[in-house]
Amino acid sequence: MNTISKYTKFIPYLYFISIVAYWFTVINKSEGISAYPILLFGIPFLWQLIRPNKNLNFSLGIVFVCLSSYLILAYLFNLLNIMSWSESAKQLLFYGGALVFGNFIMSLWIIRNSIKKVF
Repeated sequence: MNTISKYTKFIPYLYFISIVAYWFTVINKSEGISAYPILLFGIPFLWQLIRPNKNLNFSLGIVFVCLSSYLILAYLFNLLNIMSWSESAKQLLFYGGALVFGNFIMSLWIIRNSIKKVF
């Protein structure tokens, strides 16, 4: 049980690294070499696994909570029909739903790690 609780602090970083890797592979199939800059998004999360930094940890958490909350607001606007969306935008909102809520939860987890001084 101690080993599980020891490694649970790394789950949010592994989640974001896996999202970046998935995003890279999907774009790389269609775009080719222009997908490589996407890998740069994974560097801060990889750095947190190698050499944890409390300030970077808190900054990553706040940035991704803000981005996720904007996307959650887009879901609420769609649900309440405040804005009219095109069909392609509605499809993007539907397929990205789990990703948005997962990002929000993992970002809150990162903030919790930095507040609890897990590192």
